[in-house]
Amino acid sequence: MKIAMWSGPRNLSTAMMYAFVNRSDFAVWDEPFYAPYIAATGADHPMRAEVLAAHETDPQLVANRCAGAIPDGKPHFYMKHMPHHMIDGFPIDWTQDCVNIHLIRHPARVIASYGAKRDSMTMDDIGFAAQTRLYDRIGGLVIDSADIRENPERMLKKLCDAIGLPFDTAMLSWPAGPRAADGAWAPHWYGAVHQSTGFAGAEGPLPDVDPQNSDMLAQAMPHYEAMVERRLR
Repeated sequence: MKIAMWSGPRNLSTAMMYAFVNRSDFAVWDEPFYAPYIAATGADHPMRAEVLAAHETDPQLVANRCAGAIPDGKPHFYMKHMPHHMIDGFPIDWTQDCVNIHLIRHPARVIASYGAKRDSMTMDDIGFAAQTRLYDRIGGLVIDSADIRENPERMLKKLCDAIGLPFDTAMLSWPAGPRAADGAWAPHWYGAVHQSTGFAGAEGPLPDVDPQNSDMLAQAMPHYEAMVERRLR
């Protein structure tokens, strides 16, 4: 089985990746199209030079690996993807052979968390519109990070059942620290998850969004509201 897990940034995506890293039956790939995306767009992201030096930047070669044999002789392959990395012209047909899952999070939480890591952001950076476009094109399951954090075991069992994968309790906890699967950008983005040993508990009230980002929140909400209605419950 190949799983393509699609989410914008700050969506619990790295913790979900670690849940699958901790399974012995999965090979894992962290954001395969990130380097091609920043190479093609010129986006000035944190650790840009390190990312471009460490990872393949040709989108066709990346797509070939996504479509090819599962690495390390494992039976299953988990790929952590971001919808906004799939810009026009990047190959997408490889997704036909994947179980596509869309991980979502309330935009207010994404905007607050992303803003803590970068001085500025755009709608493209947080990926809500791109996720809608991708879902409309390839379909798939939807799961909300809030539901996972409220009851990780229940929701991961539901997810595994929905895709025909045996649940493994190893998904619920992991040792603190980085993982070999981490992308080169991990030192900037993964500090909190490197300190974690499992999924954090249920989230509290929604954070206040800086007034300068209120229009972004308003633009993102319809995309989230449409996706959350489709979520696994």
